[in-house]
Amino acid sequence: MTEDTWNADLYDQQHAFVSKFGSGVIELLAPKKTEKILDIGCGTGDLANQLAKMGIKVIGIDQSKNMIDQAVMKYPEIDFRVEDVLQMDVGNDFDAVFSNAALHWVKQPELALRNIYASLKYGGRFVAEFGGRGNIQLIAEELMKQFHINESSELYPWYFPSIAEYSTLMEKVGLRVIFAQHFDRPTPLEGQDGVRKWIKMFASHFFEQTNDDRKEEILANMEASLQKHMYIDGKWVADYKRIRVIGIKE
Repeated sequence: MTEDTWNADLYDQQHAFVSKFGSGVIELLAPKKTEKILDIGCGTGDLANQLAKMGIKVIGIDQSKNMIDQAVMKYPEIDFRVEDVLQMDVGNDFDAVFSNAALHWVKQPELALRNIYASLKYGGRFVAEFGGRGNIQLIAEELMKQFHINESSELYPWYFPSIAEYSTLMEKVGLRVIFAQHFDRPTPLEGQDGVRKWIKMFASHFFEQTNDDRKEEILANMEASLQKHMYIDGKWVADYKRIRVIGIKE
């Protein structure tokens, strides 16, 4: 997918929960003032800014130019770059590599982990949170049904591994896994059109070849189908399941 379909304004205005929940990963990262840290999939820069405020030297990368442009506008003093984790050239002297809500977009996880490993100093750590097995299963299954695809389709953008699968890959590239957790995080979506806004933000590429009438029909079908499982006590709640990992380069 070469076109940049990320809407940075919509991300900041309606999906602040991504950064809010990411604060917990920063606690897991336990950054120290003297450290140099790489933020992979930094989005519009909020978590990188939290790190910078602690006195840490942080570099934020994201594949989306739209996201990086917004990050630079918000936090011009931070080093943000348009880079793909699968091709990144950022050096090999990081004390830590940090990633929140990004690595489930990378369908070549072993290559990503090899590049992460290469960017770390010996003794450095990799700390990440992303979607795990079963994440957004209800939405994903409905999208596959509407577009007549399965998970092997190029149109399907996500990689949601189990702990065993991801830990094995981490060990394969040379990281020692010292922490791995897979947990449910039901996530409220803002507004009565919450699921529709989620789809527009995180699944817009599905609709690139779809005219407006058909797009509206699909969105209405999805809302109707998902309502009985995801509309709880007057609110849309997404079935998030997350993985958190820490690996050490030895």
